[in-house]
Amino acid sequence: MPRNEQYAIGVDLGGTSIKLGIVSRKGKIIKKVSKDTRAAEGPQVIIKQMLKGITALLEGEKFRIEGIGIGAPGVVSSKKGTVENAPNLPGWGKVHLGKIISDKTGLRCVVENDANAAAIGEMIFGSGKNYDSFVMVTLGTGVGGGIILNKKLFKGEFGAAGELGHITIDHAGHKCNCGSYGCIEAYLGNSYLIERVKERLEDAPESMINRIIKSGSRQLSPEVISEAAAAGDPFAVDFIRESGRLLGYAMASVSNLLDVSTIIIGGGVAGFGKTLTDSVKEGMTQRVLKSLQPRVKVLRAKLKNEAGIKGASSLVFYK
Repeated sequence: MPRNEQYAIGVDLGGTSIKLGIVSRKGKIIKKVSKDTRAAEGPQVIIKQMLKGITALLEGEKFRIEGIGIGAPGVVSSKKGTVENAPNLPGWGKVHLGKIISDKTGLRCVVENDANAAAIGEMIFGSGKNYDSFVMVTLGTGVGGGIILNKKLFKGEFGAAGELGHITIDHAGHKCNCGSYGCIEAYLGNSYLIERVKERLEDAPESMINRIIKSGSRQLSPEVISEAAAAGDPFAVDFIRESGRLLGYAMASVSNLLDVSTIIIGGGVAGFGKTLTDSVKEGMTQRVLKSLQPRVKVLRAKLKNEAGIKGASSLVFYK
């Protein structure tokens, strides 16, 4: 361990697992652990699981820890360290997570929305390093986002900016869990995406996806769709292209509003790869103002499976 190297603990709070790691200021993960979230048992149990993970990380280590960064779902006030109404965490009202963790560990604790943390991570360690401004899109259970303007995270009036999943692309479209209609999340959130594929598979009996799921060995998932597309399955390729164009239409609205033309895509569905990013760029270019068209860039996030831990740790170093 270099004598003057600085380290932070990054905590990625998810609905199923809590991933934690010690990360250097340069973005190298030194040690990591994972704990079951035990979400159904409520906030107190979740926090105990988080503290167990932090204790396991620090056991026997002599790193110079500058603080703890936590990426959490829900509405987050980083100034107060509170997390409200975290989705997929039952019974989670308003929790003063930052203060609780700081009091228990004696370390400074910074809490941020998980998609915002991912955006900061990409700005410091990933695909956003060479851009002053970009929009980060996270594709997973839902569609989240973070907005970086002039190397600063834009949080909005109450800290809730970046809810990209709830941009409407069709006023009479699919109903979204948020209560509205036609949100991009209602097309690209994992469960919605899988339902869209299921509805169409009846008309595509020759698709490789049908063979995979009918064998009983695997359930339908973004990974199965991606695998079929990589093998050249026309149905899977067309579906990914359509999904990319829809996301591109939503991002065109963001670009027209903010005058930001660089989009970074992360999360599980980003595994659709170049087919997805090319289609997002196509849809975006079709819909943005003509003056913005030559500037459109759509990039894949670099942090991938380490995005949660590295993004959370970067909160400690972010100024």
